[in-house]
Amino acid sequence: MTVSLKAMEYFTTALRHGSISKAAAELNIAASAVGAAIDQVEAAFDLSLTIRQRSRGIEATASGRLIAQKFDRLLEDYATVLAQGNDLKQGLSGTLRIGYYAPIAPAFLPPILADLVPKGTEVTLHLDECDNDSAQEGLLNGNYDAILFVSEGVRPSVEFDVLVEAPAYCLVPVGHAFALRSSVTMQQIAMQPLVVLNRPVAAKYYQSLFEDYANDITIAAYANSTEMVRSLVSAGQGCAVLNMQPLTQQSYCGETLVGVPISDAVPSLTLSVGYDKVRPRRLVQHFVDACRAHFEQAGPQQCLVRR
Repeated sequence: MTVSLKAMEYFTTALRHGSISKAAAELNIAASAVGAAIDQVEAAFDLSLTIRQRSRGIEATASGRLIAQKFDRLLEDYATVLAQGNDLKQGLSGTLRIGYYAPIAPAFLPPILADLVPKGTEVTLHLDECDNDSAQEGLLNGNYDAILFVSEGVRPSVEFDVLVEAPAYCLVPVGHAFALRSSVTMQQIAMQPLVVLNRPVAAKYYQSLFEDYANDITIAAYANSTEMVRSLVSAGQGCAVLNMQPLTQQSYCGETLVGVPISDAVPSLTLSVGYDKVRPRRLVQHFVDACRAHFEQAGPQQCLVRR
């Protein structure tokens, strides 16, 4: 037989008062419930833990005093765990673990986190760059508190809020003929050597954009990082199609790049934030709110190229 926390509380309260009736009054329950709890505890241990006397109330035996001390510690530990859990849920402290499949995240995530976690705040950040599948898997298995990811093809069990629809644009070096245009078409881009971002989700998406021109395109290079794509483009290897851009026009090579809108009605990619929407910790909800507020502002901080 097990002993419930409620029975422990009733048992220790009765022994502390030396009276079943006084314990019942403090707990605001019937005296019979206190008596039943004492019976449950004694039956669980198969020991006589109390001496009940009509005129003198209730006393603990030596075994009863030992059991009551252990119950007191258990109840105190339980109360501490509940308090710490409440602090964790309500407080802006602790660890925030973020997984992100967003190659341009270093452009917008640091300012979001700087406002979220001002100096002196007891928050430790863990940021992991990952692919779209492992980001979702990490959220579901508890490795991440929140994820930034592309929500096309999202897993049914992942809850998320859309942050922004990121339209495709053409990336070219500053000296390229496209750089001075207000927009270009997919057909015009397909006639240029292409540098392709070869990452999960992204590769399939970019392939779909060029389906109508599959026989015309020339792939100059594949790269699995956005910054390598940008550097290859800036070095004259070709142009690229991307969806988000950093706030700087410079590549790692030090050359200037230009993002040119695409005039065709091509699908966008959706940047979303995934998290537990049912019972989010306060810190997680604060992060989600900060992300939404950031992308609700119009301007370059959205890291988008619009027509």
